[in-house]
Amino acid sequence: MTSKRIIRSGLYISLVILLTLLFQLPDMTYAAENDKSEVKPDRQISMAVEYPGVQIAKDEDEVSMDIIFHNKGKSDENINVWIAEKPPEWKARIKTYRYSITGVHVPSGDDKTVTFEARPDENVQPGKYDFLIKAQTPDSEFQMSQKVSIEIMEQETKADDSKDLKLTTSYPVIRGPSDATFEFSVEVDSKLEEDAVFDLFAQGPKGWDVNFKPAYEDKYISSLRLKANESKSVDVEVKPSAGAPVGEHPINIRVSSGNTKAEATLTVILTGTYGLEVGTPSGLLSLDAKQGKPSNVSFYIKNTGTAQNSDIKFLSFKPENWKVEFNPEKIDVIEPGDLKQVEMTITPYEDALVGDYSVGVNVEGEKATKNLEFRTTVKASAAWGWVGIGIIVVVIAGLFGIFRWLGRR
Repeated sequence: MTSKRIIRSGLYISLVILLTLLFQLPDMTYAAENDKSEVKPDRQISMAVEYPGVQIAKDEDEVSMDIIFHNKGKSDENINVWIAEKPPEWKARIKTYRYSITGVHVPSGDDKTVTFEARPDENVQPGKYDFLIKAQTPDSEFQMSQKVSIEIMEQETKADDSKDLKLTTSYPVIRGPSDATFEFSVEVDSKLEEDAVFDLFAQGPKGWDVNFKPAYEDKYISSLRLKANESKSVDVEVKPSAGAPVGEHPINIRVSSGNTKAEATLTVILTGTYGLEVGTPSGLLSLDAKQGKPSNVSFYIKNTGTAQNSDIKFLSFKPENWKVEFNPEKIDVIEPGDLKQVEMTITPYEDALVGDYSVGVNVEGEKATKNLEFRTTVKASAAWGWVGIGIIVVVIAGLFGIFRWLGRR
């Protein structure tokens, strides 16, 4: 009897262990599959220029700006870069701080910056000049291009008839995004034969913040002391109001001392701000799916900036052998304040294990990018549930058969 009790106890313990393993299998597969989830694509390269549009005065001798390469892929990349088109009146090159270059190495997950430099000839006339910068990987898998427009303008200085005071600025027109801070440099030249204190006054659009600062200093001033026949530079700092519309905005400045005064007009051209908001109508970022079966989820894209956002593309980061589709595949343009809806279909791999997976979505606009991450739970089909129940019934029946056989002995 003692040996039978030992055998029965062992069988009961085996049954408990078997049932525990069966019910804990989903948690084990979840932990294993979570380690396999990967959100980075194998390769993803993009290029952007710092200022696609620039306005300069006629006597400006150089334009310089950054070209930024983003590598969001898993592997390092070598990229060839060159100036494909340029006006004949200009000399242009791509360089680092030391020398001209024709290629750049960008490590995985890193950004690399090089410099685009353009110099006009002495006789270049006011007008708009376009440059085309191209880049590609050696295998031509990624091909990129960016256009740079440089507009040369006549020097614009407005002053009164006073010959005792003169205001001069080399860059009377500056353009940029609506949330930027603009800074003009103005030369105040006194022709008086005596020292004088000049009052500084500026008037901009309603709600804008306009202040004078000494050159290379951060404090604000409202007056300037000049000796006889002395000149000094002052900076005019301009901060647009929130929600300022796209377009040209004049800034009128005046410098005066008694009956002596001079005026000038500065111009800020706002190109707008770029922003995207991405989410789901319900706020949930999770869904259930089955092996090899498509599951749908929708998300919205809203333009929260003040400028158009064009050529919006979608890129998915999914587990291996999964399929992700978007409808529409891209959005040509979203106006400020507009909202678009996108349908996404996720199809897990047919042999995917039960558990939770991460599916990332990158929404890339003209000058704004947003990311979403969906938690996708793969559940076993009903057929596998019945198979599991059948296995348990067979095991239990076998154990009871052994119990009965041992009881008869």
